[in-house]
Order: sequence, then structure tokens, then C-alpha cells
Amino acid sequence: MTGSVAGAAHDVPALTDNDVSTAFAAGAETALEEAYRRWASLVFTTAMRTLGDRTDAEDVVQQVYVAAWQSRSTYDPTTKPLPAWLLGITRHKVADLYAQRARRGRTQEAVERVTNDPTEPAPAEPVVDKVLIADELAKLGQPQKRILELAFYEDLTHAQIASVLRLPLGTVKSHIKRSLDKLRLRLEVDGAAL
Repeated sequence: MTGSVAGAAHDVPALTDNDVSTAFAAGAETALEEAYRRWASLVFTTAMRTLGDRTDAEDVVQQVYVAAWQSRSTYDPTTKPLPAWLLGITRHKVADLYAQRARRGRTQEAVERVTNDPTEPAPAEPVVDKVLIADELAKLGQPQKRILELAFYEDLTHAQIASVLRLPLGTVKSHIKRSLDKLRLRLEVDGAAL
């Protein structure tokens, strides 16, 4: 009897990549596990070659699979193989990481400029401008106010904001542009610089 059970296990056909892709799009958690088993090393290698840092590459792998699973309803296995879709997400996550590094670098440079001369107090204009901007942001309606807060205070990319708020990317970009135009006009009228 045990021989027939062992033989039966060998009779189960292996899942094809297409089977895994279709099940993934349908939301089968076992397909997520199988997709990770099959293609995580491909995602990691791509991220590692681009970033050159193991920890960052490991973070990207996690971000890619979380993003893929959360947006699986947008994936169509008939138009693109799952590994190619995952690599597309990888490219976006790597680009996001580069942008984040650049923002950190600019922030660090700004902090160093301010802290290198402790005898001079910071000029009042930037503080006043920040207060005016915060006041004008409070006057914006939703979702514009929340979009700008995510963009400028939480440092999220347009794509990340779209994901968080579950809005189309084009809508997010339009809201940001229109809101910044409104803020610029209001602040120019008040004599502040944006």
C-alpha cells in the first residue's frame, strides 16, 4: 500500500509557469509561495546587480512580492508571463530606492549646511514659508490635501501614493499639479516664495 501512495505522488503533474501565473492572478496563496520559490532569486539577482547592496536587494525582493500580491488584480497572465511582470515591478522598486537615496543625500547636505554654522540663527523666511504652506494645505480639499501630504511630508512617490489611496496614477499626478499651481498662486499673492 505504501508503494502505491509513493507512486501516486509521482503521478501528480508539476505546475507549469502558466499554471502558477494564472493561479497567482486568481489570488491563490499557494501560487504566491510557488512564484516566490521560482522567481525570487531572479528578482534578487536583478536588484543586487543594479543596487550593489545585499540588504537593499533583499528589501526590494520583499517589496516586489508585497506589491505584486497587492496588485495581482491588475495582472493579466495572458498578456505577460509572471516573471516578466515581477521584473517590471523590480525596476520600479529599484528606481524608487535610487530616488529615496537621492532625497536622503539632499536632506543630509541641507542638514550639514545648516548645522555647520551654529553661531548664525536660521533665517525666518523658510519658517514663515513653511507655516504659510501648511496653512494653505489645510485649505485644500480632499484628496488633494492628503496627496500633497503623502508626497511632501511622507516622501512617497506618485505610484506609491496611487497605491496607498487606491487612485489611478494619472489622477494623483493631476491632483498634485493642480494643487501646486493653486498653492503657488496663493503664495505669490501673499508675497511668499514656493
